[in-house]
Amino acid sequence: MRRSRLNLFKATSMTISLLGIIMVLVTIGIGGYLLFQALSSTISTDVGSGTSYDKIAALKADYNSLNSQYAETKISIEKMNNKNATTSYDLAELELISAQTDIADAESAITAKKSSDEINSRIEQAQKQLVVANQALKDLQAEYL
Repeated sequence: MRRSRLNLFKATSMTISLLGIIMVLVTIGIGGYLLFQALSSTISTDVGSGTSYDKIAALKADYNSLNSQYAETKISIEKMNNKNATTSYDLAELELISAQTDIADAESAITAKKSSDEINSRIEQAQKQLVVANQALKDLQAEYL
């Protein structure tokens, strides 16, 4: 009877040890999987936002170019000393300011890690507003210069 109890104790002890080892291995496996998923999600998000940052950089470059054209036009308009031309310039400049605001809005969406659809929507709006500001400048120059 003693031997059977001793064998039963050994068998139970071995079973508990094996179950413990299996549970530790499963826990490590699950933790590794979750870590891998989190890292791959972060990497794919960073890659997606990288293209968005490139688009924002291009928008900023276009804005800076357009802003310098506005500055040159402002000098010419001020030399004319024409109230209507000044008023038209101010209205056109509001379009440029709106473009700057839209670019900043798109950039803040990237920083806030909004969805890619939201970011793309804001970038498209900024692009459209730059086109409007560019057209407003061309119309102003055609009319007064």
